[in-house]
Amino acid sequence: MKLIRNTRRIIRPVAKTAQAILRWKRFSFNDAPLIFGNSKPKSGSHLLLQIFNGFTQIMPYRYVDAEPIRTITKDGRRKTQNEVLNELGRIPRGVIGWGYVEATKENVSFLTLRQAQGGAQSGRVNYFIYRDPRDVLVSQVFFATDMYEEHGMHEYYKSLPDFSARLKVAITGIDQDGMYMVSVKQRCEGVFQWLEQKNVMCIRFEDLINNRDATLNAMLDEVEKTGYKTPMPRGKALPVLIEAIQPKKSHTFRSGKTGSWREYFTESHKKLFKDVAGDLLVRLGYENNNDW
Repeated sequence: MKLIRNTRRIIRPVAKTAQAILRWKRFSFNDAPLIFGNSKPKSGSHLLLQIFNGFTQIMPYRYVDAEPIRTITKDGRRKTQNEVLNELGRIPRGVIGWGYVEATKENVSFLTLRQAQGGAQSGRVNYFIYRDPRDVLVSQVFFATDMYEEHGMHEYYKSLPDFSARLKVAITGIDQDGMYMVSVKQRCEGVFQWLEQKNVMCIRFEDLINNRDATLNAMLDEVEKTGYKTPMPRGKALPVLIEAIQPKKSHTFRSGKTGSWREYFTESHKKLFKDVAGDLLVRLGYENNNDW
C-alpha cells in the first residue's frame, strides 16, 4: 500500500502537468501569481481545494498540490520552523499549495512578503478559511470517531459512552495519560493570528455556502490585486468555479451544512463552551453576545 501511494505521488504531478500543457497549450506556468490556501483542520479546507481545482480550469495553473503542508507530522512530531519553510519553498511554480500552517512570524513573512519578479506587488495570493468553532467541534468528533481510525483521538473517543461525552472533551481539551488535545479556545488562537494579517484574504466557510457568488468573485478579485488579469471573463469563470464545488466528492464530507451544531449542543454543552471559550464567538463575529 505504501509503495502504491509513493508511486502515485511520483506519477500524479507528471500526469497533471501533461493535462495542463494540453489544456492551456503552453509549457510555462509562471504567469499567474503564486497561491496558498490555509486553514485549521475541519474548517473547510476541502471546500477550498475544490475551488482551487476550479482555478486550474480558468487560469493557467498546473495542478493543486495533493498533500497539505502540516505543522505536525502524522506520528505526532512537531516540525521545526525550517522544515515548514522548506516545504513551503518547495511548492513548484504554477502549482497551488495548501495546508494547515501556523501564523508564526517566519511563516507569515514567507507567505506575505515574497515579491513578484520585476515588480513591487506581492507575488502570492493567500487565503485562510475559518468556520464557526461549534460546527468545527462537531465535525472533528465525527471525523475522529467514525471516519479516520488513524486520528490521535480515535481510540479515546471510541472508549467514551456517547457523542455527548466526546463533544465535551472536544470543548475542554484533554491532557492526561499521554493523551493531549487543546481546548476550543486554544484551537482558535491561530485563527485570530491569521485574521490580523493584512495580506491574507480570510474567508468564512459559511460565506462560501450561503453567499457563494459574492465570495467567489472576491477571491478572484484577490488574484487580480497582484496585477494579473484572469484570462477567462467573469461571466464564464464563475459558473466553472460553482461547478467545481461538489462537497459530496470530498472523502471527509459528512453534511456540508452550516449551523448543524444546534442538533448536537445541549444546554450543558453550551454552558461548558461558554465557560471554556468566554467571548470567543463574539470576537469571531458569530454571535452578538454570549446569550446564544
